[in-house]
Amino acid sequence: MQIYKVGGAVRDRLLGRPVTDIDWVVVGASIEDMQARGFRPVGGDFPVFLHPQTGEEYALARTERKSGRGYGGFTFYASPDVSLEEDLLRRDLTINAMAEDDQGRIIDPYGGQADLQARLLRHVSPAFAEDPLRVLRVARFAARYAPLGFRVAEETLQLMRRIADSGELQALTAERSWKEISRALMEPRPDVFIQVLRDCGALAHLLPELDALFGVPQPEAHHPEVDTGVHCLMVLRQCALREQPLTVRWACLLHDLGKGLTPPEQWPRHIAHEQRGVRLIQAVNQRCKAPRDCAELAVLVGEFHTHAHRALELRPATLLELLQRFDAYRRPQRFEEFIAACEMDARGRHGLEQRDYPQAAYLRGAADAARTVAVQPLLERGLKGAELGEALARERLAALKAYKAERA
Repeated sequence: MQIYKVGGAVRDRLLGRPVTDIDWVVVGASIEDMQARGFRPVGGDFPVFLHPQTGEEYALARTERKSGRGYGGFTFYASPDVSLEEDLLRRDLTINAMAEDDQGRIIDPYGGQADLQARLLRHVSPAFAEDPLRVLRVARFAARYAPLGFRVAEETLQLMRRIADSGELQALTAERSWKEISRALMEPRPDVFIQVLRDCGALAHLLPELDALFGVPQPEAHHPEVDTGVHCLMVLRQCALREQPLTVRWACLLHDLGKGLTPPEQWPRHIAHEQRGVRLIQAVNQRCKAPRDCAELAVLVGEFHTHAHRALELRPATLLELLQRFDAYRRPQRFEEFIAACEMDARGRHGLEQRDYPQAAYLRGAADAARTVAVQPLLERGLKGAELGEALARERLAALKAYKAERA
C-alpha cells in the first residue's frame, strides 16, 4: 500500500497558495485492506474512506470509463492493480494531475509543473471531453487563477467547444451546474468565468439570455464601454473587487437581461428593459435552481435598478413604494444588498469605476427615515388591520417628504 497527496493540495503548495483541503489516493490496497486499518467507507460510486483519526478523505486509485450522458455517466474500476499514473490520467487538468509522496517528492507524469510555470490550464487526455461538467470547472479555475496570469490552453478550449457543440451540457443537472456557477462567481475574477464560457460557446447553451447581450449597444454617454455584455462583465469585476456576496453577484449578472429583447431598430436605447427582463430573470432562476435569496434579489434588482440610479429624483411616494416592495422594514439586509448591486452596476462602466454613488447614502437615509415611524402610537389609537396599514403608510410618506425636503 502506498499513499499519496494528490490534486489541489499539491497544485496550491507549488503555487505558494494556502492549502485548505487535502485529498489522498491509495495505491495497492483493497476495500478490505482499508477497513482492516480502521478507515470508514463513505463512497457511493467508488471507494472513498475517512481516516480514523484525521477524518480526511482517502480514495482507492481508480480508472473510469464513459457509460452514459452527463456528469454521472461513468463506470469506475478500483483495484490494487490500478497504478498512480492511471489514476492521475483520469483527472481534468495537468495542474490537478500531480501527486506527492510521503517524502515530499512530486510525481508529475503529465507535465503539470511545466504548465504551472507556463500559467496554462491544459487537459490531461482526450478523455476530458467525456465529462461536460469539466467545461464549467475549467472556466472556474480560469476565474480563480486569472490574477496569477493563467489562461486556458487553446487545445483545451477547442475540446470545450466540442463538448458545447455536442449537446452534452444539456445533460448536466441544475444542481451540479449551480454548484459550479455559484463557486465561480465567488472567485477573484468571475468575469473571466463568463468570458471563458462564451469563448468556447458554452454560454449560449447554459445562459443564452446572458449570451444574447454581447453585441447589443447602449448609449455611449452613459456607457462608454457601449456593449451590454461587456458592461455585465465589468459589473461582475466590481463585485469581486468590492467583495460582494453571492446574492449581489448573481443579481448583477442578470440585471440587464431585458436589453437582449430590445428590437435592434430601437438601439442603443432600451426603454422599459427593466420590466421586460423580469420574466427572463425568473426563467434563469428556475432553470438554474438558484437559492431563494439569490433568485428574489435578482428579480428585484432587475426591475428596480434604474430606480436606484434616479433615487435623488424620486418622489416620496415612489420611494415609499420601493421600500415596501423590498419589505425593507423587516428585511433590511435585502435592501442593503439591492443598494450594493446598483452601486456595482453604476461602477461597472469604462472610466467610471471610481465615481461616487451618492444614491447609496440617499437610499439608506430614506429607509432609516421610514423606519423611525413608530407603530405603537397607532396601535394605542385603536387602529388595526387595513386601517393600521394605511395610517402607517401615511406616516412613513410624511417622514420621507421631510427627509427629501431636508436634502433639497
